[in-house]
Amino acid sequence: MTRRTALLAGATGLVGQALLRELLADPGYERVVAVGRQAPDVSHAKLLSVPTDFIDFDGIPAGLDDAFCCLGTTIRAAGSQAAFRRVDHDFVVAFARAARAHGATRLALVSSLGADPRARVFYSRTKGEAEDAVAGLGFKTVHILRPSLLLGERAERRPAERLAMALSGVVTPLLRGPLRRYRPLRGEAVARAMVRLMQGAGAGVQIHENERLQRLGD
Repeated sequence: MTRRTALLAGATGLVGQALLRELLADPGYERVVAVGRQAPDVSHAKLLSVPTDFIDFDGIPAGLDDAFCCLGTTIRAAGSQAAFRRVDHDFVVAFARAARAHGATRLALVSSLGADPRARVFYSRTKGEAEDAVAGLGFKTVHILRPSLLLGERAERRPAERLAMALSGVVTPLLRGPLRRYRPLRGEAVARAMVRLMQGAGAGVQIHENERLQRLGD
């Protein structure tokens, strides 16, 4: 079995923490390179932590195979639309470009339900523009994951999400038929889905929404 090297951005976030655990436990990966402003609070023989400001990626080793991007914030947490775009578009594209330059041929990106470069909503438009940008960087395969609300404990406080999480047990059973795409997903399920998608043999740009992510993440 060919063992691969993974590059991960966002390893300290909700999905990223779960994904890091999955990658470290997966025998298919011999090395996991985590990049970010903060190092993951994990020690493992397979893990290489590389600090970056998402402008300078000099510490990334060559010979990458797969890139996983879990970067993301909210406009409230970022403080402004410009600061939000810097993380959810500029940093995402810079990471993907660096991954491709260091040999990665496949990319998995956590985006958002409703992402569309033509959307009137700034959040959705920014996510859609980031998707389009990374899709044009020359990867053999790009998996774009578009979950709805993500459930799980975050390091940062997101009051609106915490309220939605509290209501999810009541609301989720009511989301049937076409509304199933709005059902919340646990961060761990999205992380497992990312790894399983990378185990497939598909090529091109593939978009995955809630129901498929839930099946893959079970």
